[in-house]
Amino acid sequence: MIKPASIIKFDRLYLAALVLGAVNFAVELGSLSDRLAQIPEYIANGFGTGILIASFIAGLAINLLIWFFISVRASKVAKWILVALFAIGLVQMVRSFGHALGPQGFSLAVTLVITGLQAAAIYMLFRPDALSWFNRNPPVDPDTFR
Repeated sequence: MIKPASIIKFDRLYLAALVLGAVNFAVELGSLSDRLAQIPEYIANGFGTGILIASFIAGLAINLLIWFFISVRASKVAKWILVALFAIGLVQMVRSFGHALGPQGFSLAVTLVITGLQAAAIYMLFRPDALSWFNRNPPVDPDTFR
């Protein structure tokens, strides 16, 4: 079955958000590590740069797995998992604004752009051609009725 336009747009938006997130993480890693080193609770528990990198890689792997199941396998379950994770992420983002490890300055602006890209990507999953994709109904070619 040929991918509908909405799923192709989802691919582009979602993967762009992942790439932008990776670039933001790489740019902000030093600053984030410095801020982490100033919090006694994290130092006492042995949290450092390694845990940041491991968490990022695990999150990226989960996101790519969800993308695969949505884009390649047309999984409704993966779509709803993504929606749930996005909602949880929105709540966590709002809660992190006052936290020492929350995004600040340019990183905050990039985080808001990433969130916008993710929201637009999720919107694409609910368009009529995407719903046909998830129901495994091939789209009707308009030229058939000419």
